[in-house]
Parts: sequence; C-alpha cells; structure tokens
Amino acid sequence: MLVTGGAGFIGSSLVESLASAGASVRVIDSLENGRVSNIQGVLDQIELIKDDLHDFNACLRACRGMEIVLNLAAKVSGVAYNSGHPAEMFRTNVTIGMNMLEAARVSDIERFLNVSSACVYPRNSPVPTPESEGFVDNPEPSNLGYGWAKRVLELQGRFYAEEYGVKISTVRPFNSYGPRDHFDVELGHVIPSLIRKVVDGHDPIVVWGDGTQTRSFIYVSDTVTGMTLAVEKGVATDPINIGSAEEISIADLARSIVSIARSNARIVFDKTKPSGQPRRCPDVEQARRLLGFEARCHLKEGLMKTIEWYRSHEAKVIPSPLRA
Repeated sequence: MLVTGGAGFIGSSLVESLASAGASVRVIDSLENGRVSNIQGVLDQIELIKDDLHDFNACLRACRGMEIVLNLAAKVSGVAYNSGHPAEMFRTNVTIGMNMLEAARVSDIERFLNVSSACVYPRNSPVPTPESEGFVDNPEPSNLGYGWAKRVLELQGRFYAEEYGVKISTVRPFNSYGPRDHFDVELGHVIPSLIRKVVDGHDPIVVWGDGTQTRSFIYVSDTVTGMTLAVEKGVATDPINIGSAEEISIADLARSIVSIARSNARIVFDKTKPSGQPRRCPDVEQARRLLGFEARCHLKEGLMKTIEWYRSHEAKVIPSPLRA
C-alpha cells in the first residue's frame, strides 16, 4: 500500500503501525513537513520515495503497482500561518488532492483513504459537532483556505466514487497531537507549540486568544487506529469524525502542560491574536457505529507521553521530571 506524507507527523506513526503488522508499504513524501528520521526505525521494511506531489507524474509513479492509497499528504500549519496564507493553503492542498485522486483512478487503485480535517466546520457549529455540519456556511475564518481545500477534497472523493467507482473512505481527524509533531512556536498547532515554550523555559508562556476557546484533542496512535479501521471497514464516502469526546479550554490546556512539565512559568493570554473557533469537539457516534472506533488515550496521559518525547528528542532546556 502507498502512504502519501508518510514521513510526517501522523503519517510516520501510520507507517510504523502498518509495517509492524507486516504490510508492504511504500511511502512518498516531499520531506518538506516530514523527516526521514521520523521513519528511521522502519526504513529497512518500507520503500521510501522523495518526490513532489504537485507533479502529477510523480503521483502516477507512486501509485504504480499499489492496491491501497492512504492519502495523508498535505500542507498543514497552525492558526498563525493559516490565517495569513489562505490562498497558499487552498492552492497547495487542492493540487495535491486532485493529483492523487486522479492518479489513483488511472492506476486502478482498489481503495483510497481521503484524509480531510475538522477545519471544514464553520465557526459556530453545534457542539458536539456532527458530520452533517461540514458544508454549512464557510469554514472557520482563521482556517478558511485550508478548510475549503479539505471540503473540495471531500467533494472530489464523492464525485470520483460516483462517476468512476473508486472505493473511497473519508475521515475528518480532530486536533491530533503526539510525538514527532511540529514543535514550532510560531507555526505549530497549540499543543506542540505550548510544550516547546514550557519545556524550553519560556516565561511568560504567551497563549493566543483569551483562553476560553475549547478543543478536543486526539493522541496520534488513536488517529492511526481510526484511519486504519476506515480503510479496513470500507465504509461509504460520507465523512466520519475521528476524534475524542474529551473537551478542554485552551486556558486549562496551558495550565495542564505547565503542571505536568513542572514549570513555574506564568501564562499570559494575548487577546490581540485570533482565538480560532470558539468550540471544537466532535460527535463521535458515526465512528463508534460504523467503525467500532473510540479514542483510548486520555489527554493527561497523551500530554505526558508527548512532553517526554519532546524532552528526550528536541528540547533545548531540560526542567524537572514530569509529575505522575
């Protein structure tokens, strides 16, 4: 099977899981967001291709001889970058999606995993958010370009299934986090960004928005399980939320990270910066009913694992041990 973006954050965990199960895995990655070190432990078990999925011929070459494509390749970033680059985020992600679906069709791929995002949902969706809200109004403004690109990808998958008979499963992951995430203070998502600030000794810890906005986070191993089940079950192209029902405010999240890392840093909220969507938490009933999926890793446990990984792999400052 082919995993696009397989050297990235989620992709590398998926590749490790597939390889450990004995699957024959080919990875294609531009290595712009991903890193070879992410899949170092399974390099001798997989085939790795470095190429650019903006090039349709590269997509064709990657699909050759494959039966299943898991399309995780995307340009991803945090709210800071997304809000200032809507055209770039839209153009890049639509191009990758169009190329991969057409390459899969031409190559007679048996099954295709279409990885969308919770960013398709509008700003004031009901919470918990059902899949039916995915095309209501515009996506949340701070993720407008990326959100629309993922909506286009979902439509594209539906049309390819209807016209060409491509067997497609579509998932909408909600705020994945964990080891090998992008721990970038400016461009990363909220959990890796906060972990880097706390563990590297920033004081104060500056948090965008007023902290009242809420999110539901899912540990990366649970995301991988949800994606794998979507492919195995072969459900219809209608999108399925892959997430956790555990919701937390960003203020409480920041406090939890500070506490777990045994930091004494002050937390400051920068209300001049965008907060993003006021609330984001998925309705997970479809995943339970159709896939038999439920997130297993609770947030505190996942934060401890992620902080430990960052501390041992990338941290510049090593504070006191984690709290049990």
